[in-house]
Amino acid sequence: MQTTALIAEDEALLAADLRAELARLWPALNIVATVGDGEAAVTQALALQPDLLFLDIRMPGMSGLEAAQTLAEDWPDSAKPFPLIVFVTAYDKYALHAFEHAAVDYVLKPVQANRLAKTCARLQATLQQRAAPQGAPPSLDAAMDQLRALLGVGMPAPPATPAASPLQVIQASAGNTITMVPIDEVLYFEAADKYVRVVTAQREHLIRMSLRELQMRIDPACFWQVHRSTIVRCTAIASALRDDSGKLTLTLRDRPEKLGVSRLYADAFKGM
Repeated sequence: MQTTALIAEDEALLAADLRAELARLWPALNIVATVGDGEAAVTQALALQPDLLFLDIRMPGMSGLEAAQTLAEDWPDSAKPFPLIVFVTAYDKYALHAFEHAAVDYVLKPVQANRLAKTCARLQATLQQRAAPQGAPPSLDAAMDQLRALLGVGMPAPPATPAASPLQVIQASAGNTITMVPIDEVLYFEAADKYVRVVTAQREHLIRMSLRELQMRIDPACFWQVHRSTIVRCTAIASALRDDSGKLTLTLRDRPEKLGVSRLYADAFKGM
């Protein structure tokens, strides 16, 4: 079966160069799509299910890392194995240290033929191992570990300093009123477009802040990210149910709704 790939690169000239080099180094490789942003990369990858993804790190809107995270969370259980990922990056040698110690690969801009040749050889070897009768099963778990390492998911938080102490109160504006919501009353936060929903046992509030900004101001020992759009207070979780496909759903103590846990964050829930 022919190996397929998707290229996500916002600079058309660089995308064309990468495509041309891949055609020269790997003539049998079928480039099924070339897109210019992270959102399109996610949409096309889910639709086409390529074997390989070449993702530019810096793209308008959703970055390559964010696109990889979204795909890892949304990849269908019944689909082909999760794609092997190659990040296309302009990071310097110090930042590349993280990639050297992850199983994902990278190529530097502008793409150098000798480096890309090594990447192609590595990809071909991995695909052969995957296709062998005794080969590894679909590598979604491995992909999760790689992305966790690159995104810092599950890494211990840096010690708090007086200048960066966690929020004690959330200030939620509604019209001319500012409601002071004690952080101890918050059960979970959920991203909602340009806002974040602040959910307590009795009420909901909106704050104009990104979930990422909020995450930097709350105590990671108390609040766990369980999805790219959800952060939940750990003591608000009554139970975590894993279904036959391995998906986790959280039941809360003081709210009727269920919260889904994405694959990327499922490692937080293991029996003691």
